[in-house]
Amino acid sequence: MVELLRFKKKMPKSITTYWNPLNSDNKAQWQAIAGLEGMVEELTLSVDQETGEYTRLTRFYPQADTKDFGSKSHNYPEEIFIVSGRLYDRAFEMWLETGHYASRPPYEVHGSFYTDIGCVVLEISFPNRVA
Repeated sequence: MVELLRFKKKMPKSITTYWNPLNSDNKAQWQAIAGLEGMVEELTLSVDQETGEYTRLTRFYPQADTKDFGSKSHNYPEEIFIVSGRLYDRAFEMWLETGHYASRPPYEVHGSFYTDIGCVVLEISFPNRVA
């Protein structure tokens, strides 16, 4: 038990027991992204209040298109994994399909995005590791 308590002290990111955020019973947990209501939602799975690091899911509904928001980049690294569906990244001119993974360096341009069938993306971001 003492070992477990020491581990928790070293782990500042929030901790959650097993649950399925993709289960329809958990739909209320998802939040619309401002300006993309009805197209894209997000669900933060874990966050470190001290560093700002977070893990979240982003769900794009079928026919979602973020071209009006253009491409983006940020000054911190992030990792993404396509959990399901597919997403077209206009910056790379390629379809990202289930199983695609990327470790993005700071300032890498990505998006805008489009999906025909919908997509769920796992994102792990490190805003405290600015370049």
